[in-house]
Amino acid sequence: MATEPKLVSAEELLALPDDGMRHELIDGVLTTMVPPGAEHGGLESTVSGHLFVHLTRRPTGRLVTGETGFRLRRDPDLVRGADVAFIRAERVPPAGLPAGYFDGAPDLAIEVVSPGDSASEVDEKVHQWLDGGASAVWVIYPTGPRLRAHQPDRTSRTYCADDEVDGGDLLPGFRMRLADLLRPPGA
Repeated sequence: MATEPKLVSAEELLALPDDGMRHELIDGVLTTMVPPGAEHGGLESTVSGHLFVHLTRRPTGRLVTGETGFRLRRDPDLVRGADVAFIRAERVPPAGLPAGYFDGAPDLAIEVVSPGDSASEVDEKVHQWLDGGASAVWVIYPTGPRLRAHQPDRTSRTYCADDEVDGGDLLPGFRMRLADLLRPPGA
């Protein structure tokens, strides 16, 4: 006889001891992921570096990295970790970012695809970010490189290595050639 998994709340997830693994809650079910590889981390830091430089010139919000948790839904809880995320200044609480999970989606969620990620897993995460209120989701595929920018109306655009991504209304003035993901800032 199959047993139902014990549902976990966002508060219980936050209180778990550090076991060196990454965890998310998918409809209250604890999901464990292996730490990403070096290529993944390199792409994550490069795109966050480009965004950080832009935001120092135009401080329109906060940039967070490192699988920061966002509570997208309650009862059962859905907590996802973004590789890189941007939150508009007007959505940051007056006291600053919370010590726990941020309630709601970031304005921009950026996901770097790992070798073990299936297309259906990536699509599910994109839809959860958008359904949770994200204004855009960028999915970076290391091969190429290429980036697919998803919008709430479920349209998307694919950028290849020679293309330039811009921040649109979300990050006015931000521009990055996709080929620059292979070359960290200052390299």
